[in-house]
Amino acid sequence: MSLPAALLKTPLHALHLELGAKMVPFAGYEMPVNYPGGIIAEHKHCREAAALFDVSHMGQCRLIGDDAAKALESLIPVDVIGLGVGKQRYGFFTNKSGGILDDLMITRREHDLLLVVNAACKKADLTHLVTHIGHRCTVQPLPDQALLALQGPKAVDALRRLNPEVATLVFMTGKAFSLDGINCYVTRSGYTGEDGFEISVANEHVEALARKLLAQPEVRPVGLGARDTLRLEAGLCLYGHDINENTTPVEAGLTWAIQKVRRVGGARHGGYPGAAAIDAQLATGTTNKRVGLLGLERVPVREGATIVDARGHKLGHVTSGTLAPSVNQAIAMAYLASNHALPHHELFAEVRGKRQPMRVAPTPFVPHRYVRG
Repeated sequence: MSLPAALLKTPLHALHLELGAKMVPFAGYEMPVNYPGGIIAEHKHCREAAALFDVSHMGQCRLIGDDAAKALESLIPVDVIGLGVGKQRYGFFTNKSGGILDDLMITRREHDLLLVVNAACKKADLTHLVTHIGHRCTVQPLPDQALLALQGPKAVDALRRLNPEVATLVFMTGKAFSLDGINCYVTRSGYTGEDGFEISVANEHVEALARKLLAQPEVRPVGLGARDTLRLEAGLCLYGHDINENTTPVEAGLTWAIQKVRRVGGARHGGYPGAAAIDAQLATGTTNKRVGLLGLERVPVREGATIVDARGHKLGHVTSGTLAPSVNQAIAMAYLASNHALPHHELFAEVRGKRQPMRVAPTPFVPHRYVRG
């Protein structure tokens, strides 16, 4: 019998313990789920001030070479060639049936493309990139780079003390900055629905930078527990839960990330795995759709719960759910049969043998507050 693999640690592991974090296994790492104040307090602090997350478990890599953008387009249905220097886009790797292998962030920098992928998928993603486009561009993993996320309406106030120029960034843009003498690459983006920044910084300097940020009066450390409730309120998908290799971008409601130039009639239509399946769904629709659900009672509905109609007929299943601290109601995301995925449609979630009434609701549940300039 083989022993379980030892959990990996981010460069901030000792700092998390010093701050009293409750550590849990996540994507092969030992990560902070919350600090002594608790998940709800951390969630609210992010909505009101500024939260610092350690997301160094995420995968970072560079694509280098004149053909890098075109090569990446052969794996994703996203306009990379048209992405300007300092601009960022959301995308996803697809398989031959149009399913999502992983979602990622892409930033064009002066001399490369910077990719940030999910922790649980980063090994497979790197293999995928090297196998399919490694002959067309250099695929360089960045294991020596850590990643911080500073999120919340006062994040800019805290960060601009380390370099006032960061305030010139707008949503989905990035630039290299020195933050109080530490070289970083900063994007104005995040996973909470709030204004905020993600900061790529060398492992050897990340603790010094984290301490500088935590010294700012607006900033508190926040763990993965609140990160999950925040992203769910913002209607953002979590890979492996709300999207996976069996869900397509059309079913998941992510077609906004497929630019016109990559669709039928566009100058660079298709050419990526699953293009025919996705084109067909764009044209004729899907049998299932991802929707938001609002609980009509204060009972949390968790991942895996079955959704039924009044007669008990199964309509779909919940992929994420929580009692949302900002709206003080049960919220969830689910896949439903398309003819039931209608605004304000009432149905039931089966929770511990009881039916909890819910209503199809638009997402996000809390309005996004991105700074778009």
